[in-house]
Amino acid sequence: MNKSDYINAAESSLLHTYNRFPLVLDHGEGVYLYDTDGKKYLDFAAGIAVCALGYSNEAHKTALKNQVDALLHTSNLYYNEPTIAAAQKVLAASGMDRVFFTNSGTEAIEGAIKAAKKYAYTRDGHAGHEIIAMQHSFHGRSIGALSVTGNAHYQEPFEPLLPGVKFAEFNNLDSVKALITDKTCAIIMETVQGEGGIYPADEAFLSGVRALCDEHDILLVLDEIQCGMGRSGKMFAWQNYNVKPDIMTVAKALGCGVPVGAFLMTQKVADKSLAPGDHGTTYGGNPFVGAAVSAVFDQFEELSIIDHVNEVAPYLARRLDELVDKYDCLTAHRGMGLMRGLVCTLPVGKVSAKALENGLIVITAGSDVLRFVPPLVIEKEHVDEMIEKLEKTLDEMK
Repeated sequence: MNKSDYINAAESSLLHTYNRFPLVLDHGEGVYLYDTDGKKYLDFAAGIAVCALGYSNEAHKTALKNQVDALLHTSNLYYNEPTIAAAQKVLAASGMDRVFFTNSGTEAIEGAIKAAKKYAYTRDGHAGHEIIAMQHSFHGRSIGALSVTGNAHYQEPFEPLLPGVKFAEFNNLDSVKALITDKTCAIIMETVQGEGGIYPADEAFLSGVRALCDEHDILLVLDEIQCGMGRSGKMFAWQNYNVKPDIMTVAKALGCGVPVGAFLMTQKVADKSLAPGDHGTTYGGNPFVGAAVSAVFDQFEELSIIDHVNEVAPYLARRLDELVDKYDCLTAHRGMGLMRGLVCTLPVGKVSAKALENGLIVITAGSDVLRFVPPLVIEKEHVDEMIEKLEKTLDEMK
């Protein structure tokens, strides 16, 4: 089939929940993707911060192929070696004590919400607790995750949502303090807001929220689904702040393309929260995804991914600052590590579409931000190539 045939087949069979670009991707190599017409694209989206190792990493592929030959699935009624190894590696990297593997980031958020509520139920002997979330946040599209997502546009068609959720202003500690009551069981936030426009937490804000949680026995839940797994220059973004959560969520680059997420917690939370019968999943943590996660952590170590991010990220930041100085349509640059945003006065969807024509994949965040979340293995030469293609795009849109 040609491209039009593929697109027509998709539009006649898939539920139309995405406005897809007219592009049929076929394969990838390194930091490049290729479509069914053979056109090459420099990828600065990484499948929305998923493909940290780029495409066709041999060690990752070999681990998956070997596991397919051995065992794909067992259910969680039994132990399996790949997932035990994966659990040990993610706990060592995070300093957390317990992990539950899920199928997605949204499911990780659901588990984190349940764990926080069960902790408060065990502590107080009753239900009816409340959660403080952040305005302009994004945590997923299931009912529970939507309930703590601070964007009315996503929420309104699906109300009523989970009760007892209040929204504070991100990076405004007083707004958090004003919402705390004796019913508050958790405060949930992204360490770096992603869909909301690439906003890192202020150090004083995150430290202040941690202190409030300690004072009131409230659990701090940090969403590291997009900003975690090395993207910030640390394995997890909260490690840049020396502020440890009680519960954290991770997904996206955890499996580098294999659907897997996780929520992690301290032993204090584990002792008073989810017990046998409280939570479960059929596919979560099966041998195949365990092998993927284990291989990802091995590659992070072998390729010194964190060191590489800290080498390349300042260069990307400098080149993006230069773009802001050069183009009137670019008004600000913000972000952390290899998670960056440019505020743009042009319609960002149209910029993204025009960039595709020029062989560059870059996505958006919010209504006015171009988002850069490339594979973590990019080199400075790829940054230069991206800048060249983006400049061409912006020049064509003047």
